[in-house]
Amino acid sequence: MSLREIINRPVSEWMRGSGPDRDVVLGSRIRLARNLAGIPFPAVASEQQLEHVMTMCREAVAKAGSLGNMEFVPMSSLTPLERQLLVERHLISPQHTKAVRHKAVILRDDEVVSVMINEEDHIRIQVLMPGMQLGLALDVADRVDNGLEGQLPYAFSETRGYLTACPTNVGTGLRASLMVHLPALALTDQIGRIIGAVGKFGLVVRGLYGEGTQAVGNIFQFSNQVTLGRGERETVEHLISVTRQVIDQEREARQAILKRNETWLEDRVLRAYGTLAHARVLSSREAMQLLSDVRLGIDLGLITDLKPEILQELLVLIRPAHLQNRVGRELGPAERDQLRASLVRERIRAFQAEQE
Repeated sequence: MSLREIINRPVSEWMRGSGPDRDVVLGSRIRLARNLAGIPFPAVASEQQLEHVMTMCREAVAKAGSLGNMEFVPMSSLTPLERQLLVERHLISPQHTKAVRHKAVILRDDEVVSVMINEEDHIRIQVLMPGMQLGLALDVADRVDNGLEGQLPYAFSETRGYLTACPTNVGTGLRASLMVHLPALALTDQIGRIIGAVGKFGLVVRGLYGEGTQAVGNIFQFSNQVTLGRGERETVEHLISVTRQVIDQEREARQAILKRNETWLEDRVLRAYGTLAHARVLSSREAMQLLSDVRLGIDLGLITDLKPEILQELLVLIRPAHLQNRVGRELGPAERDQLRASLVRERIRAFQAEQE
């Protein structure tokens, strides 16, 4: 499958919404940072060295037949719009779209696996799955990692583990993340306390697109901070254990709101539904907040003619690059707001028709 076919696919695998604990956990991500022995990290490597990394990785993917249907795509071959599409689909980082010479992305055709070449590290393997599936995502990431390691000389220390550009990644090189939807904790003003509490357990809380981004639509990313002195499985189990406590509190908060003031909550989610179904202009932030309220209504049974995955699908499709790709031209802010509203109305009608 070509990159263009991947980009134009309506939804990624993780956006389909299936998976355990999907009422709170939207997605699970595993990222492994790796570097090649004898070559400086990307920030200080020469152009010749970065090009050599590209060549070695391209050849490794071709030789490692166990990786599945993978496509090697130089970032310089993509337009700025195509690069941003990959960011919005969570397949690459925003950092990977800058200074793109001697950078690449390796994509599996189902979008579950993506590998960034010459980002902060020489190799960054990512696996993204719907719901609470961190263990399975780690299994897939390990298979990709083993396939590449069989062809490439990794930079590894017997005492420190995998060597990485950032000291905070040394050791396993693992960043495990859970994307969680916490509308009830936000509505009851508990989210600040929760964020502070999980930090004491060695986790960090970020926004929708990771480090340096804000939380929108009550969606947060919980991930590990420690990569040294703790094994990969132990790290994943610790993240799941702490996040499960937050999941339980979110569910309790939902039921408490429903029991205490069902009419108010029903009015809130149905107003959001009505606005999304009929609005002619929607900013990205407003759309995300309304979608958060609608998803809460779906999960609590207050809205019965929409599927839960409408949130995952639209939180990607209403982003600026996807809107511009949809019409094939650059759009100004006002045009994007109008097209976003039109797309949301269209998708709501489609979901309603599926339920009939």
